[in-house]
Order: sequence, then C-alpha cells, then structure tokens
Amino acid sequence: MIKEGIQASSGIAIAKAVVYVKQELTVEKKSIDDVQSECDRFGQAVEKSKQQLATLKEKTAHEMSEEEAAIFDAHSMFLEDPEFVGAIEQSIKNDHINAEAATQAAVDQFYAMFQAMDDPYFKGRAADIQDVGNRLLRNLMGIEIMDISNLDHDVILVAKDLAPSDTATMDKVHVKGFATDVGSRTSHTAIMARSLEIPAVLGLQDITETAKNGETLIVDGITGSVIVDPTEEELKTYQQKKEKYDAYMAELAKLKDQDAVTTDGHKVKVVANIGNPKDVEGVVRNGGKGIGLYRSEFLYMNSDELPDENKQFAAYKTVVEQFKDGEGVIIRTLDIGGDKKLPYLPLEEEMNPFLGLRAIRLCLSKPDLFKTQLRAILRASAFGKTRIMFPMIGNVDEVRQAKAILKTCMQELDAEGVDFDHQIEVGIMVEIPSAAITADIISDEVAFFSIGTNDLCQYTLAVDRMNQNVSYLYDPLHPAILRLVQNVIVQSHKKPGKFTGMCGEMAGDPIATLILLGLGLDEFSMSASSIPQVKKIIRSVSYKQAQEIADKAMTMSTGKEIRQYVQDTLKQLGIEVM
Repeated sequence: MIKEGIQASSGIAIAKAVVYVKQELTVEKKSIDDVQSECDRFGQAVEKSKQQLATLKEKTAHEMSEEEAAIFDAHSMFLEDPEFVGAIEQSIKNDHINAEAATQAAVDQFYAMFQAMDDPYFKGRAADIQDVGNRLLRNLMGIEIMDISNLDHDVILVAKDLAPSDTATMDKVHVKGFATDVGSRTSHTAIMARSLEIPAVLGLQDITETAKNGETLIVDGITGSVIVDPTEEELKTYQQKKEKYDAYMAELAKLKDQDAVTTDGHKVKVVANIGNPKDVEGVVRNGGKGIGLYRSEFLYMNSDELPDENKQFAAYKTVVEQFKDGEGVIIRTLDIGGDKKLPYLPLEEEMNPFLGLRAIRLCLSKPDLFKTQLRAILRASAFGKTRIMFPMIGNVDEVRQAKAILKTCMQELDAEGVDFDHQIEVGIMVEIPSAAITADIISDEVAFFSIGTNDLCQYTLAVDRMNQNVSYLYDPLHPAILRLVQNVIVQSHKKPGKFTGMCGEMAGDPIATLILLGLGLDEFSMSASSIPQVKKIIRSVSYKQAQEIADKAMTMSTGKEIRQYVQDTLKQLGIEVM
C-alpha cells in the first residue's frame, strides 16, 4: 500500500515499523482480599522496573555519557526509597486496595509535595516521580512500555507526531526513518529528521492505523511517499533508488572542503543548525565551517532539572572549540514556550502559547535563569569565536533589556577574574514581522540578524504550520516573506560590518537558494545534511545570475509562480536537486 505525505527529510529508508503510540493509563480503584498476593505483585513490578532502569542506564552511558545516564539513577532511587515504596505497601495492607490505586495515590502525593517546593532542584524531582510512577503502573497493568531510547534493531518510527522530548531521547543509532500522521516540513519532527539525516515523511493522516509493528516499510523522503508491506519488486526498486541517492550524496560530499563561492567570486557562509554537541560530527562530515544556530533549549530539554552554569559552559565550550578556526558559533539563548516545554519549569497555561510567554519574553521575566545561561556563554567565548542571539525579539526595547542583563553578567565575570570575549557580538533572530519591518531601528543595537523563517512565515501569514487544514497556506516563497527578508538584508548592509544570516528551514531549501543568494544573504544556516546541496547550487551560478533571478522573482505575485520559475531555472542551468 502506498501512502502519500509531506516530504520532510530526503533519503530512502527500508526497515521494520515500530508504531509508537502512547497509551493513556486509566487506574481503577478496587478492593482486594488477598493482601499478601497484592503486595507480591507490587514487589514484582518494582523489581521489573529496576531492571528496566538498569538496562537504560547502561545503554545511555555507553551511547551518550555517564552524565546523561545519571537520570536513571535518580529514578531507581525512588524505587529504593522506603517512604515512597513503603507508603504504597502500607496503603495496600491498611486500605485493602489494589496496587495500581495505591501507586497512583502515592505518586500524586509525592508529585504535589515536590511541586510545592521552592528549590528548583527538588521541584525538578516532581517530573521524576511521575516518570517512575508511570513505569510502575505500566508494569503492574501489563502494558508494554514503548521505550524508543533502547532499540535492538533498525526501525522506522511510526507515530501520530513526535514531541521534541521523543526525538531527544530516542535511539539515534537504530531509528532509520520517520513516518507520522501529522506534521509539516517545518515541524520539529521534520527539523530533527534533517538534523539527524533521517529520511522522513509526515502528514500521512493515518499511518499509525495502517502500519503494524514489525511490518516492513519504505520511507521515500525524496518524493514524500511511504510503502507499507512492499512487494519483492517494490523492495528491489527502492534498493536501487537508495543506491542512486547514496551515490548522489557521495558526489556532493566531494565539495566538503570547498567554499560556498559563486563562479564570479562572491563568497557566502554556509553553516549548520545543531541541537547539541553530538551534532557537530555531522556538520564537519558535511563540510560545515561553523554553527549559525545552536539551539540551546535542547540542553534544557535533555535534563531533568535546570542545567547549571558549569554544565552549560561545558556544552558550549565543546562546540566553540570545534569551530575556533572556522566561522564560529552563534548560540541562541533559551527558546522555550509554544510547543517546547520543560517538565521541571511549569508555566501557566495560556490561550495561545505561541503568542505568549516564550523565548526572550520568558528569559526577561526570569533574570536569574537568563543570567546563568549568559554567564555560561560568555565563559565559552574565551575559547573561540562566539556570538549570542536573542530569539523572538519584537521590538528594540527587548534587545536593550537583554543587553543590559548581559552587561551585568560581564561585570560579574570581570569582578571574579573570569576570562571571556569582551567584544562578543550580539544579534537577534528575526521571526516576528515587527522586527523585520523595524530592522533599520534594531540594527543600531545589534551586530547581526538571523532570519528564522519558520516562525516568520507563521506570524506573517497567520498560518499554524502544524494545522493540516491550513498548512497549504504556509509558504516561505510568499511575496510578503520575500519582501521582509529583503528589507532585513538591505537594512543590515547599510551599517558597516553588519550582516544577515538565515537559520530557518528556508535556508536549506534548494528552491530558495538562488533567490536568497541574489537578495544578498550573507550566511545560510541549515541542517547539516542540506549543506552539500546548497553549496553545490551556489557554486554553479554567478552572483550576477542570482541577482537577476531574485529580481525577477520579486516581481511575481504568488509563491507558486516563484517556485515554478526557480524549478525551471534550475533545470535550464543543469543543476540537479534531490
């Protein structure tokens, strides 16, 4: 059966399906007569949970680090805690209720207790007790725990959607492809797939109902199709297609050490977006010379508590040192809110979180949290070229407030005798139309702009990129978006030494490359796997040709016209894209 979806990440993957569906737990309270039998059943669930956690810890320590594995020690400690385990056993004995109800009551009680604490460390334990309780309950109820962080064979992950926390913790060795019911080319699942160089097709509507666990799937991330239970002939065809794609990528890999320079000598930067230090290997392998977007929020999302200054410093320093001889590293400060949440940092529920307290707004409302990160970034700047980027800036006042806090951090480090780059450059992400329109004003306060086209499109076109009913309106080549992009570039170039980059997904879209090049974009930052193809396009034309293409595109009325024009032009120039 062939399913058509959205082409989110190129490549071909062939593997068995793992249907990742999170089953909701419904705990029913029951009276029991055989207390000892119920206590024994609970004891068996505890032991099984301990064994699972020990396996997870060993695997995480081997594949990631001892530090990352420490979370499972924290979980195991709860299962050794006589207050927690003892409370459940006493409830079974005294109240004559089933182990599931006793466990749920104890988890709720401990969760509320930790949540009420002021200390951020103990508040963070609330999420741990919830995780442990969930594991215990599933083992008691005989519900298989879908653990995608610990796979023993290659799979294609089939899900309704994947939360950032799912992609952060999944087994990155054995997951070879994504196929989801919902999602778009700019959803986080798509972004992560490209970052991990995993083929992905999203928006398949009902793939979680169509595919079955263990069934063979083919994910064609080039055309946006998925074949469920392929025939032998289809398997043979796609094996050949995969070989052709791999050969194409191998050809592109020869450009690894080449600069992104046009045939008439115009040079631009082609750098990468990353989520953590482990992504650097893929950047280097694909010829990236620097980092245009370090998504620091992944450091927070991979922790069970707020990462302290030293932990952040170590992560930033690792990346900065990798590119000290290259183009340097742009670190985006914490971008939490919207669809990215931290279990240990509870925020008020909002009617529309994408327009609420997120990113720089959240950081300015929590200066201690913000200062911890800024101090860590400043310390890392002593080890190589580092730039700071504030996300979701809507006006110049926010830039000034953020810079004032940064200045305080600099004064503190000076007083402590800590080394850092006193000339560190500060820039902003342009993802709100107000920032793009007032780029002439904001440019006086920053050294650079980096255009985040995912949110810029969403906010400018009033389109929820995750909403299947309106996602067709989401178009980075919309004339309104191109005009905003052009204005930001023009305004930055009016000030000596300032530049404009782009770190949204548009920067890695081969259809947009010639237009962005012609508009004068200085830096293209994208998923590592997109670097070779974009570099190839840039090296295939003159800057004059790109300017002419951009000029013509800016006269067109719709994104559809522009897209068709660029596709035709690429063919005329003999530039193949996959």
